[in-house]
Amino acid sequence: MLNYKLIFKILGTLLWIEAAFMTLCLLLSLCYQESDITPFAITVAITAVTGTVLRLSGRHASSALSRRDAYLLVSVVWIAFGIFGSLPFLIGGYIHSVTDAFFETMSGLTTTGATIINQVEGLPHGLLFWRSMTQWIGGLGIVFFTIAIIPSFVGGSVKVFAAEATGPVKTKMHPRLSTMAQALWGIYLLLTAACGALFFVFGMDLFDAVNYAMTITATGGFATHDASTGYFHSPAIDYTAIVFMFLSGVSFALLYAALIKGKVRQLIKNAEFRFYAALALIPAALIVYFLLRYNDYTVSDAIRVSLFQTVSFLTTTGMFNEDAAQWHHITWVILSFCMFFGGCAGSTAGGFKCARGVIALKILRNEIRHMLHPKALLPVKSGDSTVATSGQITLLAFFIAYIALCFTAYFIMILTGVDSTNSFTIALSCASNVGPTLGLEIGPTMSWSILPAGVKWILSGLMLMGRLEIFTILVIFSPSFWKNQ
Repeated sequence: MLNYKLIFKILGTLLWIEAAFMTLCLLLSLCYQESDITPFAITVAITAVTGTVLRLSGRHASSALSRRDAYLLVSVVWIAFGIFGSLPFLIGGYIHSVTDAFFETMSGLTTTGATIINQVEGLPHGLLFWRSMTQWIGGLGIVFFTIAIIPSFVGGSVKVFAAEATGPVKTKMHPRLSTMAQALWGIYLLLTAACGALFFVFGMDLFDAVNYAMTITATGGFATHDASTGYFHSPAIDYTAIVFMFLSGVSFALLYAALIKGKVRQLIKNAEFRFYAALALIPAALIVYFLLRYNDYTVSDAIRVSLFQTVSFLTTTGMFNEDAAQWHHITWVILSFCMFFGGCAGSTAGGFKCARGVIALKILRNEIRHMLHPKALLPVKSGDSTVATSGQITLLAFFIAYIALCFTAYFIMILTGVDSTNSFTIALSCASNVGPTLGLEIGPTMSWSILPAGVKWILSGLMLMGRLEIFTILVIFSPSFWKNQ
């Protein structure tokens, strides 16, 4: 039987945390004396009161959290954060539609970065900071953040971690999950601080530097300017963004080993990292060639913009410094390939994950070898561990579910009148939590406001499923999930 009281108790605690984050935005609004003071004050009050009610309703809950409870908890928490996080947009009148407000907030929390706001520069500072904050919170995971700061409030932490973590292999760096969470969040803070400091040195003001640092290390892509990083016209800022987008797409467990423990060789020898680096460099080199051949770019500019866009799409960040919709269509195919794979497992990046790509290639290699040596025992390795047959089947199931969801969304958008290219890349963008799309009606530099309301709700669900690795949401729709066992 599902432990609803414990779910309410944990959800209430997490809503307090969301209210605390929005209080920071309220303080910023007070500093700038802008129009979002009242919307944030009301939202903080509503969120905190709701959290208190939920905490009280679950005050006598048992501490036993089952696997089913963990899946339901994670799903409900992300939806609740999306609902309460959308209130400042609605109360302040900055977004007039519930659909659009929820879409914008869910896009932030899932680090997708797709926006329905046509001019973000017209928003007050507090709301711009909240957009960036949603991505930064969602980068490593809402519940995972709670495990790091108040582990006692989340019973069954390992089950929750399994429901929210990304990738086929849930790496544990420490026997205590709370200690591991603190270590990973330490790396996250370090990357954010270093990125923001360099942005500030290279010409951004403090507000922009902090916002761009948060959304880049979260591989989210929300910007404080309509032209994204292209607003600054600075190669130094572009290359800084490239480096930190790339680092944020690496497994944080590997980054911890390399940066804190000095095990750089372990990072370089890692098969997933090598695959990830190849996916960044080879497509970038191809795009350089096509930009030089078909567009009027100098060599230095071609290298810079191709690296930027390739890493941005691969890490599912979605920042842009050029309009890739104006490039040759073959570059769209290359960038779509990057969108599909995404970053490494255990990073803030979305997508299919390079770890799955490596395992899939090894399975393919073994099948070819089996044709020549039918009796050979050929294990599939992921690092030092062997991927069991059940794990290989799970990978295949994930791939099928991933493709099925993309094509379902693609089919629905075609029926609503969205053009074929946009429909395909929008579906892929949401499932991979990328943000930009490739096409002429809705290009990588445009908002998604023209999409029908029904499509936005479907895409909001697709973004959430992409962030929670599909099965965390799908399992809730299984009839057996709700049976008392």
